[in-house]
Amino acid sequence: MKKEVSVEQLRFGVYIHELDRPWTETPFMFQGFVLNTDAQMQALKQYCRKVYIDTDKGSDVSDRPDPFAGKVRPPSVLDSIKEKVTYREESPFRAEIPAARQAEKKVGTVMHDVFGTIKAGGAIDAPRVKEAVSSMTDSVVRNPDTMLLLAKMKETGEHTLDRAFGVSIYMITFGRFLHLPREQLDLLGTLGLLQDVGKVRLPAELLDKKTPLTEIELKICKSHVRHSVAILKETVGLPPELPALAALHHERYDGSGYPAGLKGPEIGLFGGIAALVDCFEALTHPRPYGEAVSPSNALNMLYNWRDLHFDGPLVEQFIQCIGIFPVGAVVELYTGEVGIVIAQNSAMRLMPRVMVVLDGAHKPVKPQRIVERAHVKKTLEKGSVPIDTSEFFI
Repeated sequence: MKKEVSVEQLRFGVYIHELDRPWTETPFMFQGFVLNTDAQMQALKQYCRKVYIDTDKGSDVSDRPDPFAGKVRPPSVLDSIKEKVTYREESPFRAEIPAARQAEKKVGTVMHDVFGTIKAGGAIDAPRVKEAVSSMTDSVVRNPDTMLLLAKMKETGEHTLDRAFGVSIYMITFGRFLHLPREQLDLLGTLGLLQDVGKVRLPAELLDKKTPLTEIELKICKSHVRHSVAILKETVGLPPELPALAALHHERYDGSGYPAGLKGPEIGLFGGIAALVDCFEALTHPRPYGEAVSPSNALNMLYNWRDLHFDGPLVEQFIQCIGIFPVGAVVELYTGEVGIVIAQNSAMRLMPRVMVVLDGAHKPVKPQRIVERAHVKKTLEKGSVPIDTSEFFI
């Protein structure tokens, strides 16, 4: 049976029957093949958005054998949480915006200086980093939705800096959702900001490359983890456990990650959070080699990867944390109107708070209208509607 799927849904073993463009416009020599190499996967993601698979000649993207069939399921990293703190929303969404913006600007300035200093051979200013992280954590503790929205809107600056900010906010927010103590929230925020700092030692043309990486180039890119660990070890004043934690965000639950090929509980709670959030941000953030996917599609992909690439219960908690329609997502309502999710509804997760910005004919709504419990039809891919979400909040 022929089936149309997104390239982000592909897994090894499927038979690629047809592309969304002529075969002659791609590097593939044969029209039809079984997907079984990383090079094929990278090329498909580079040249295509959708493909047609043939489930009669290969596996289906939904085929997912239980990795623990006949085996004892290892304990979840969530079982390692011994101390929990209850957090309450202390500031309404609108009231928190000024403080969240100030925290965002502070982090942006500090991280710009950090990257510049490292490039010049200098050392990270640990006290400034800790102060910036603390301001972010303060805001997330008061109201996580506000910082989440600013993180999602901030996608127009330097790619590495934006990613670091977004990863940090999601990690703090997820830690808050898991009721981790305040000092652990700060540690997660610091880890999110600095775990990719080693990328400043990689060639810029490699990070910005729009075509599939060669084996040698891929190996060089993976070395950013080693560089991050080295930089953090050289920095005085940061949490002593930070270098070891920074080595974990590309490890995978089934042992397929790098640099150490750790498995399951070996990755730990903070490593599991870092890996999960880093992957989510990579999928939903514009990339040099491919377009971003919608948050809902990214969550669906993470759900399919539970107990394979990521700790299953941790994935399920992450989805609960940010919601099926995450803050910052562009959504279409059943009325045909288009809006931006600005807050979750903890009691009714499928009905978030939405700011309507386009009417049913996709014309601007002025002033924008807030729907407290919106009936969302679907999320929209970035660029599919004529709006720049950042103009409403930044």
